[in-house]
Amino acid sequence: MAGLENLDLRLPAVTRRVAVIGAGWAGLAAAVTLAGKVDVTVFEAGRRPGGRARALDEGGLDNGQHILIGAYEACLELMRRVGASPETLLHRVPMQWLRAGGLEMRCPPWPAPLHLAAGLLAARGLSWREKWHLLRTLDRLKRQQWRVPASQTVMDWLQATAQPSRLVADFWQPLVLSALNTPPALASMQILAHVLRDSLGADRAASDLLLPSANLSGLFPAPAWQWLAGQGASLRAGHRVRSLVPAKTGVTVDGECFDAAIVAVAPYHARGLLPENLLPALHSFDYQPIYTVYLHYPGPVPLPAPMCGVAGGVADWVFDRAALTGEPGLVAAVISAPANDPLAEGREALVARVADEVARLAGRPLKPPAHSRIVVEKRATFVARPGMSRPGPRLDVKWLYVAGDWTDTGYPATLEGAVRSGVAAAHACLQDGKPI
Repeated sequence: MAGLENLDLRLPAVTRRVAVIGAGWAGLAAAVTLAGKVDVTVFEAGRRPGGRARALDEGGLDNGQHILIGAYEACLELMRRVGASPETLLHRVPMQWLRAGGLEMRCPPWPAPLHLAAGLLAARGLSWREKWHLLRTLDRLKRQQWRVPASQTVMDWLQATAQPSRLVADFWQPLVLSALNTPPALASMQILAHVLRDSLGADRAASDLLLPSANLSGLFPAPAWQWLAGQGASLRAGHRVRSLVPAKTGVTVDGECFDAAIVAVAPYHARGLLPENLLPALHSFDYQPIYTVYLHYPGPVPLPAPMCGVAGGVADWVFDRAALTGEPGLVAAVISAPANDPLAEGREALVARVADEVARLAGRPLKPPAHSRIVVEKRATFVARPGMSRPGPRLDVKWLYVAGDWTDTGYPATLEGAVRSGVAAAHACLQDGKPI
């Protein structure tokens, strides 16, 4: 028995196993936050990560045109963590609002709020009265600490603050559709106020436009996937999870045991995966589409800015992909939460209408596009109504968490909301976990 006192009889530590279901921006944010602290397995139904913000399989086009703003600190932080440089992959532009036939404003890179005041003073398309009204309205909202009644819609607020009709049509409506993908008559003013607080109400850089200079997969999903593989995570693309069963000591995913699971899928998929009693609020969710019309011209298209639009046009914004991503002759036009189906008169009619708007922005007739493609995300985002019941990361069942832009982030369905939710779910999982 001599020498036994020198033996180490302690059991080796066992690393907790956590499943992340869904590799959109929320699921990837959760997995990146967990990596190195637990044993991570990521399940993704598709062949590649990114969810509703990724490059399509063919042609390198995106399944929608997203932008970021300087206030998206969670997105920028995780991009840097996985080696995706925002300085290289995002084209930073001080706040601009360029709509032919309407408001045209460029804010200088001055400290806030001088940048907005100077931009509005020099703006075209608004009277002095309208400019003063907008500045005064934003200042009043700031003095209210960006708080409004929870039941108030954007349209209710616009009427209560007596916004001039031209401001509504050419500033507030495009802003609400772009930020919330919800018509002003339905949209929550409190959610919009959160966006205004963190952009126009913060320092000048927070309101900068960050326009992708790579496809959406290259911004975060592909670098995060590669980084996770380097961290030893198990990555299972093409695996649609069919069964998720909570247990006393963990969760089983398609019969495989894990200590915890984070469900980071779209809300309509979460309804089919989770027990109905866990997320009853999801039954009240409605959804809005986003249409992206890609036009590929045979030659250069001289647009006045990388992101611009036509007042009263069918497209909310037109993006010069040649200037942003180096794709010659490629233009992307985005239609958010349309009141009527843009394809009601047929595909050719929609392409022709968008092409007319591109020619107007270019300031001269253009040759017809050589190719076109219309990408429709029918359930791109949830309808951001006032007083919605959105779940936090923890559910009423232990070891089971949710993430997604539809959870209670205070934000609308944006990339920043998705990333914040993934980080919050990962932190909740780590805080609740006990050493095994």
